[in-house]
Amino acid sequence: MNIYQHFRPEEREFIDQVINWKEYVEQSYAPKLTDFLDPREQQILATIIGKHPEVKWELFGGAACAERKRALLFPEYLEVQSADFQVKLFGIEYAKKFINIEHRQVLGSLMSLGLKRGKFGDILIEGENVQFFAATEIAEYIRLQLESIGRASINLTELPLEQAVAIDDEWNEMNETVSSLRLDTVMSSLFNLSRQKSQMLIQHGHVKVNWTAIENTAFECGEGDILSARGFGRAKIISIEGKTKKDKYRVIAGRKK
Repeated sequence: MNIYQHFRPEEREFIDQVINWKEYVEQSYAPKLTDFLDPREQQILATIIGKHPEVKWELFGGAACAERKRALLFPEYLEVQSADFQVKLFGIEYAKKFINIEHRQVLGSLMSLGLKRGKFGDILIEGENVQFFAATEIAEYIRLQLESIGRASINLTELPLEQAVAIDDEWNEMNETVSSLRLDTVMSSLFNLSRQKSQMLIQHGHVKVNWTAIENTAFECGEGDILSARGFGRAKIISIEGKTKKDKYRVIAGRKK
């Protein structure tokens, strides 16, 4: 069976990586810890490894509601603890009276350190509280290098994972029927927009799928995808439940403002 046919061409490299991880655990009988994976990557990993008799896997991103998670693939004999996922939580201290720090500024500052996106997890903002998860292996580097966010001078504090601010992880679940899994069709349904409006948003670069701008209206959506449209919030394809008698797709999705 050609495993690639179930996925997008651009996901091939990641699929090969997952297969390599699986083979490493099978052959070396040792665990393999990944970088932080986005929900779509988690979905691909779950599909490829599935209920493998010899290779088990678990996900953890620092908190129960984390969106981006590290995967640990391990032989069946291993008992896994949350410490095995090597996740650190940092709190950002800044002059809260004068400055407001936004998600995109934290992301931009971390990326400007030359780090891959996979090396840090969710960025949590609740009021003036700003935190982020990072992989233990780059924690010291971040601590030494990250001195400002936007125009704000900052100090980093390492916190116990239990002190992560609770982010609303509630998706308003909905059942939709769509004629195809094209991005413009799915957008129209999930965000309650006309097809024309959806196409315009996509073509102008205002739509992201899994944090990547997609300008192709015919891009095919899949399980685990997170869609965001500027000014309209976010939606997540939780599962695709097959087809109706009229050959339409039954989709369970979630919506966030």
